[in-house]
Amino acid sequence: MRLVMKFGGTSVSESSRIRYVASIVRDHTQKGNRIVVVVSAISEVTDKLIEAAEKASVRDRTYIDTFVDSLAEMHAQTARDVIQNREILEQTLKSLNKQIEDLEKVLIGITYLGELTARSRDYVLSFGEKLSAIVMLGALRDLGLRAEYFTGGECGIVTDDRFGDAKPLMNITRQQVKEKLGPVVEAGVVAVVTGFIAMTQDGLTTTLGRGGSDYTATTLGAALQVDEVWIWTDVDGLMTADPKIEPSARTIQTMSYSEAMEMVYFGAKAMHPRALEPASERGIPVRVKNTFNPDNHGTLIVQERQARPKSVVKAVAMISNVALITVTGLRGVGASDIAAKVFSTLGENKIDVLMFSQSSSQANISFVIPRTNSEKVVNTLELSLLGTGFAKEVIPETDVCVIAVVGAGMKGTPGVAARVFKTVADQRVNIHMIAQGSSELNISFVVEESGGVKALRALHHEFRLDSQNSL
Repeated sequence: MRLVMKFGGTSVSESSRIRYVASIVRDHTQKGNRIVVVVSAISEVTDKLIEAAEKASVRDRTYIDTFVDSLAEMHAQTARDVIQNREILEQTLKSLNKQIEDLEKVLIGITYLGELTARSRDYVLSFGEKLSAIVMLGALRDLGLRAEYFTGGECGIVTDDRFGDAKPLMNITRQQVKEKLGPVVEAGVVAVVTGFIAMTQDGLTTTLGRGGSDYTATTLGAALQVDEVWIWTDVDGLMTADPKIEPSARTIQTMSYSEAMEMVYFGAKAMHPRALEPASERGIPVRVKNTFNPDNHGTLIVQERQARPKSVVKAVAMISNVALITVTGLRGVGASDIAAKVFSTLGENKIDVLMFSQSSSQANISFVIPRTNSEKVVNTLELSLLGTGFAKEVIPETDVCVIAVVGAGMKGTPGVAARVFKTVADQRVNIHMIAQGSSELNISFVVEESGGVKALRALHHEFRLDSQNSL
């Protein structure tokens, strides 16, 4: 098989885990598999790089000096713990030092300018994955594997110039990845690729957004037309509910791209929100597996016709830390007018809307946003709408959460919504807002935060998601 294996930050968070991950790759290559390894930065390194970039922008040179030294020593010590062959260790330390020197130069440059741009921020953040991948390369070579190192850009991933949240230009990316990475894989060499980072057509470093290593993996998998992409994480796969909320939650064996996209959108932390797009376009199966339980089947994500539902519902998710905003329109104002004004205002301020609902009779519109943005959104909408003839009132509710019921089996099945809302009503939980997509894969609604856990558990029980037969 040809596989892309992505290992997240928890999988490479310490020396013993890196050595263990390298042994997983070795075992699969010994079975005749040809593998591309995509790695994230070591846990917490990306956050530390963000902080260092911000400190540099306020000219805190003392902090930068201390940070660079500690980062260098951490990765050097990790390499010394992981790599036993002296020659390979020396090569690895030399490569690490080169990256550290480059990082120090860019941070000092930012201190001189006293300015941190989106472009320079991406460049700083890229070093987390570069350092991690170099250590992984050394670990694989130390186990006797032939392996080569690539950044995302070097192996052919080309993006737009939206720094911080870049999107691959798939046509040129597919062509370049085939040319640059294809021969390496065909030769049986393990390609070690930095996740999260890529390159514009002008050669500038970009990042794919937080969690973007998943996106790197599926982009490479689609370009190379591999047999499967494996997302290695610290859970057994996508689950019927958050096990911290519902202890009887089970791993879902198989699901469709559409179902998985809905789950990821509504809070499943197993992968990047856009990661499934390249795989679904090319029909590449994606498997979510547990690094620390490698023999487990995990969750296999495939095309809808290959993931026939055994039950109408696959999972129940809950999103906390949200706010419900309701804009009440003035009499005589059309529903389309108020919607256009509201969403143009939100778009100008780059506010993500999780879900919305509209009452055409009174031109009222309600929508859900991240709670951290609620005060800013209310103030912005009041300035933009009140007194202009569009709206009468902007009402925020911050003590709410979103419950989402997901499953391809709901499509064309009558009575599902009735069961959902009766179950919630039986728990005496009040529903503030309801939304259902035209795909019929998801019913989502807003409830008071105090009733969220109760509603989720009741729905999990109602649809028997704790039973293996339901999956």
